[in-house]
Amino acid sequence: MVIASLFALTIISYFLFLRSFPVFGLVDIEKKKVETNNFYVIDLRDYNESYKDPLNIGMNIPIAYLKRYYNEIPNLELIVVASNCMERNIGVRILRKKGFKVVGYKMTSRKEIGKEKHLRLGIFC
Repeated sequence: MVIASLFALTIISYFLFLRSFPVFGLVDIEKKKVETNNFYVIDLRDYNESYKDPLNIGMNIPIAYLKRYYNEIPNLELIVVASNCMERNIGVRILRKKGFKVVGYKMTSRKEIGKEKHLRLGIFC
């Protein structure tokens, strides 16, 4: 019984790690720099959210479809656009696992940015 409990705890901890533990080695890039640099932009937000605040460069592949359509992404240095920390962490991990080089990210949700900066003081987002 103890072994089964430890196994379940290990699995739960692993999934919590994938969703909430930050991905290191990424730089937060301003929106103006995203539009002027030579990086390829992958927008991981929902179609509804990206429609309201569009980026006219790169492609929009929501996080739910990323594993299915990753082969359509060119093999260039990528910038990820996400609406929250969890979406960014999962998206970057999936892309890195598939062999892409992700160099930066852009968060679009104003509430999440303020919340994230607050969290960075004690806990990394």
